Amino acid sequence: MPRRRPPPRSSARIPRNPPPPLPSAAPTASDPADADPHDEVSPTSATTKDFPSRLQQYAYQSPTSTPPRPSTTRKRPRSAISPPTLTNANATTTTPSPSAKKRRKPSGYAPPSTYAHLPHLTDKLAPSLLILFVGLNPGIRTATTGHAYSHPTNLFWRLLHAAGITPRRCEPREDVDLPRLFGLGNTNIVARPTRDGAELSRAEMVAGYDALEDKVGRWRPEVVCLVGKAIWESVWQARYGRKMKVGEFRYGWQGEGERMGKGAEGEEWEGARVFVATTTSGLAATLKPHEKEAIWKPLGEWVIQRRKERGQWLGEESGAEGERSTSDA
Repeated sequence: MPRRRPPPRSSARIPRNPPPPLPSAAPTASDPADADPHDEVSPTSATTKDFPSRLQQYAYQSPTSTPPRPSTTRKRPRSAISPPTLTNANATTTTPSPSAKKRRKPSGYAPPSTYAHLPHLTDKLAPSLLILFVGLNPGIRTATTGHAYSHPTNLFWRLLHAAGITPRRCEPREDVDLPRLFGLGNTNIVARPTRDGAELSRAEMVAGYDALEDKVGRWRPEVVCLVGKAIWESVWQARYGRKMKVGEFRYGWQGEGERMGKGAEGEEWEGARVFVATTTSGLAATLKPHEKEAIWKPLGEWVIQRRKERGQWLGEESGAEGERSTSDA
């Protein structure tokens, strides 16, 4: 029996997974929202659905916009917000240092017992001086060092030189040589030391007037220079029994009737002229330095002229001659 021959093989290749056939017509698509993406789709239904509609069910749906909710956080007032603290060790923090300089509080009356441990300042006096300077009272630094106007902020020595009263700027330690070198002396209307003039009572300053008159009458300087307005006000109150009225005060030379140290009637000496200068304390800032110099200047001009007329204290080299002349007076 003859063998059967196998049928000839076709040369065309058959794809393993043929693509689905395109739909012949666009069927009516249902709402994608009604379909469950996890449901199985049969091959027959897959061929009848529109491809864009199938993708629509996987499209991103933006959430419905809702109005923002009001914030419940309470805002603190600006004053209650503390400044941030810097963590950098080299940075400067905004918190003030406890060692910061505090503003000085104004002082009030201090009884004598407060500074009883401090010594009184010795007067620098000699007969027939050109000028006797009268201060209010010694400060703590002056009482400690034993030299007049020795606080670094005090302008006394600077103003003496600027006005021409001394030919050079002297040091506080030279106060003992002022009578010999320049014909100048120093005293105070109140002897006890305090931190400032506010710690003195008005009664103390008025009471010091009698002792001051006695000193002037004994040593007989040509001029008494009151170093500060408060001293002249105390002298005025002691003399006239009342406070100075507005318009009665003025710096500089005072009238002939205001001379100090007058003796009894019939004596030759008519008393010392009075010149009221500004205070030299560094705590007094009412007047600027150049304004103080302008007030002191007339006294310096008088001193220069008077030294020429007397032929004394024309310079430090003639200090010994001046000392002999005043000793003979």
